[in-house]
Amino acid sequence: MIIGVPKEVKDNENRVAISPAGVDALAGAGHQVLIEKGAGEGSGFSDEALSEHGAQIIDTAEEVWNSSDLILKVKEPQPSEFRYFREGLLLFTYLHLAPEPELTRALMENKVTAIAYETIQLDNGALPLLTPMSEVAGRMSVQIGAQFLEKPNGGKGVLLGGVPGVLPGEVVIVGGGVVGTNAAKMALGLGANVTILDVNPDRLRQLDDIFRGQLRTLMSNPYNIAQSVKKADLLVGAVLIPGHRAPRLVTEEMVKSMSPGSVIVDVAIDQGGSIETIDHVTTHSNPTYVKHDVVHYAVANIPGAVARTSTYALTNVTIPYALKIANQGLEQALKESHPLARGVNVMEGYVTYQAVAEDLNLPYRSLDDLMGQPILEEGRA
Repeated sequence: MIIGVPKEVKDNENRVAISPAGVDALAGAGHQVLIEKGAGEGSGFSDEALSEHGAQIIDTAEEVWNSSDLILKVKEPQPSEFRYFREGLLLFTYLHLAPEPELTRALMENKVTAIAYETIQLDNGALPLLTPMSEVAGRMSVQIGAQFLEKPNGGKGVLLGGVPGVLPGEVVIVGGGVVGTNAAKMALGLGANVTILDVNPDRLRQLDDIFRGQLRTLMSNPYNIAQSVKKADLLVGAVLIPGHRAPRLVTEEMVKSMSPGSVIVDVAIDQGGSIETIDHVTTHSNPTYVKHDVVHYAVANIPGAVARTSTYALTNVTIPYALKIANQGLEQALKESHPLARGVNVMEGYVTYQAVAEDLNLPYRSLDDLMGQPILEEGRA
């Protein structure tokens, strides 16, 4: 199979979809790996380092896209890349389609088979290709929040850990999954007071055990969210419903109750955002805006800022699935891998992931129906 890796074009997206080890694995299995010139530089991988392991360095993105059977990316294709879509192309990347109607329609109209990293799901509910980036984004959310709480950056001038004789800052995290847990680790490590909210009481018990009572846990409901948000110096949105647009749990009235110079970091922005006052995605070039005297950070590719760490963490988990597709062909790979089959979001012009179809009000057709056999029922991990 011919596997193509174009350079990422999203603002300040320095990750790349393959590492030298990934090239070595794919080329070693007999596949041709085409990488756009300079694609790895943002992650510290020179063209020479990638070519040494078997990659062919290609001058243009157009040639990579047009010559490849399977395209590996990090972020969802940008509008400038839609022109490369074609029938029969396999696309394997983060897609986050629920808030992206234009991208979804472009994939459907061109009959691209689009497999989303974020919806590959094990039978126990784990999201193995989303987890490492959620870990990075969760940890960075507090690092970023601490930075923007500094007065020169528009914040109220609070040091999250405080000092002897001065109270520490208040960090409120809405969502107790991977992002929320990693945000809590960082916030506690800095010495902040931490409150984490989640709808699952069993998860709250787990968090209480994990952190040995060092943080406060609360059931996530409008009352508790409102009370917690009001006192927050840093609010982290960490809500995820796989495939669906994130629910808007923090209302504008809640944000208005925050003291001036507080900071919001909404990690859920790539799924549409969980904070009502976050009405647009920001970028690493222009990451924040102020509304109701509160600093809002809404960058959709947070891990791109620490590209080297993120690329290694991402490719550790994506390359085995890419290798399965390349070695077995898509149909056989889907038959043999239940998690991979769950990752298919668009195929043959149809949305095949029900949550995406529901959120975008588009027709849904199951993968089993399209392939004429019970793929998901009989798939294996």
